Amino acid sequence: MSQRGAGWADLMRAANGGDADAYRRVLREIAAALRPLVRRGLVRAGRPAADIEDVVQEVLLAVHLKRHTWDSARPIEPWVYTIARYKLVDALRRRAGKFDLPIEDFSETLAAEGESPALSGQDVARHLAQLPPGQRAVVHAVAVEGVSIADAAVRLTMTEGAVRVALHRGLATLARALGQD
Repeated sequence: MSQRGAGWADLMRAANGGDADAYRRVLREIAAALRPLVRRGLVRAGRPAADIEDVVQEVLLAVHLKRHTWDSARPIEPWVYTIARYKLVDALRRRAGKFDLPIEDFSETLAAEGESPALSGQDVARHLAQLPPGQRAVVHAVAVEGVSIADAAVRLTMTEGAVRVALHRGLATLARALGQD
């Protein structure tokens, strides 16, 4: 057991015995030892170092919640580092595929509002014509005319549930068709 580990173990034993000062001290020492390890793990994974404190705090919270599970006859360092490893992996999984990029880097390439191409009335009619008659009537009434589900159900002599199903299916078919166009 390292000297640091022996010190942490003594402090944690005292903390588990009710010594609040020893508990604050061991948490401070653990946090100080974890910061460089967490930084390396984040940087190695291509994540911003700004997340260090979040991960360290998660580790400290886990240590706090699980401190009763530490066997005081065993070394504390492997126990703490195992918790840290799992918390780092959890943090990396949560942020998988999410990147922090400043919007200023892309302000020139972003499209301005109102530049998206709108469908013409002819395009809408052409796509609606591809739907089965029941779906076409429901989509036209609800999506084009703006009629409520209840009013469309009365007008088309359908239940509200049937109108919702037909609307959903019709819009899904249109979305697929527009994705191909």
